[in-house]
Order: sequence, then C-alpha cells, then structure tokens
Amino acid sequence: MNPKVDAYISKLEKWREETEKLRAIVLDCPVTEELKWGVPCYTVDDKNVVLIHSFKDYCALLFTKGALLKDPKGILIQQTENVQSARQVRFTSLQEIVKLQATLKTYIRAAIEVEKAGLKVQRKSTEDFEVAEEFQAKLDKLPKLKKAFEALTPGRQRAYLLHFSSAKQSKTRESRIEKCMPLIFEGKGLNDD
Repeated sequence: MNPKVDAYISKLEKWREETEKLRAIVLDCPVTEELKWGVPCYTVDDKNVVLIHSFKDYCALLFTKGALLKDPKGILIQQTENVQSARQVRFTSLQEIVKLQATLKTYIRAAIEVEKAGLKVQRKSTEDFEVAEEFQAKLDKLPKLKKAFEALTPGRQRAYLLHFSSAKQSKTRESRIEKCMPLIFEGKGLNDD
C-alpha cells in the first residue's frame, strides 16, 4: 500500500468507501500501487494496468488496455467514441462493487496477462481521423499552414482534428481554426503552454 494513495483517499469527500473497496480488490492481485495523474494507479513491471477514478456522478475502475479484454459480463464502457484503448467499469454504490468483486478480480488478472504478454491496442492513425471541411479548406488555401500542421507530432495533429470536428456549427469550427492557427504555426499542440 502506497502512502500517497492513503493521502489521496483521506481527502476524498465523495466515493471514499467505494474507492477503498476498489483498492482492496485491486491489491488482492499482483500489482504495484502508485499515484499517477493524481489518482491511484496499479502497475505491473512499470506498465499501467488499472486506475481508480472519482467523478461527480460515479467512481470507476479504468483498464488502460480495456479494449483488449474479453467482456463476458458486458461491464466495460468506452468513455467516448475517441477513446481507443481504455475502458471503465462504473459504480454508483458500494453494493455494486461488492456484487462484482469476483468479476473485477477476473478482469484485473486478465489485464495483467495482457500487459505481461506485451499486447498493444491497434490505434487509429492520424489519417483515420475526420478532417473538418473548414480546416481542409484552410489547408488547401494556405500551404504554409499545411506544412506547419504536417510538422506536428501525430498526437498534436489528432488533438486539433478532434477539437475542430467536435464543434457542431460551421461558425464554431471556423472560430476554433482561426484561434489555433498561431499555435500550429509555432509548432505547439492544443494544450501546450
């Protein structure tokens, strides 16, 4: 048990009992407990296997390579359509966790085996992401923008593509593109400081 996780749990105002129960279940498996990204993270050979998250309406056990797990109970949830690898099991009560305890241990052990086997999730390439019509028009019109965009890392490219295409209205997409163009020219990602 990691004292940093003890401190994390002691500060929880919501989902404390549920987090403690999830922690006990995960620690009953051969993992190392750490605190990463401000949340309890459980690893095998320094590779992330499962995390415990607390949200407003639920707490969750997040399997970092959940897309590779068999899900006979149908409990794994893909957070959004753009999440490629991770899958969550969500809880709104301690009773739900207790009821699924044996299943959770089975899934955690399977996730450990996935990690030990070195399996990787086949991720979509940048080319597979939708390019908003408005952004494509800018790229076609401004060769310097196209060159700057292509010079970005694939992750930065995907972040921009998702940001632009997620806007419902054309006017919003155009506004986002205009605001982001200086960052793209500087070689920065959407969230870079």
